Amino acid sequence: MANGSSTFSVIGTDVTIRGDIEATVDLHVDGKVIGDISCASLVQGEASRIEGQIKAESARLSGEVSGTIEARDLVVLKSARIDGDVSYETLTIEQGANVDGRFAPLGAKTKAASQPVTEAKGSAEPTMSLAR
Repeated sequence: MANGSSTFSVIGTDVTIRGDIEATVDLHVDGKVIGDISCASLVQGEASRIEGQIKAESARLSGEVSGTIEARDLVVLKSARIDGDVSYETLTIEQGANVDGRFAPLGAKTKAASQPVTEAKGSAEPTMSLAR
């Protein structure tokens, strides 16, 4: 368990991991991961590839991802190539990024099923921005 210190783990460019990764700390991926990733914060290098589901509080993606992404604060850089659906609370996409999938605010599926349309407006609206 992290005790307030800035702890992080790095998966280097020469590493391939086959299997799921769960981390309570920040994770930096430069290699290849074939499996699901669950962590506090994810930073993905340009040359890396992730094949699986990503769940993180924050994620900064710049490599290839094949799978669904769920992050409260998501940044997709221009070098990113994503094939999968994306759920977010705040989203920034650099011009030139390639995403083949659907975008939906976090919790949109459960809220839509449980709330009338008239209650959909609120102060906690998800935000999306395009970076240049």
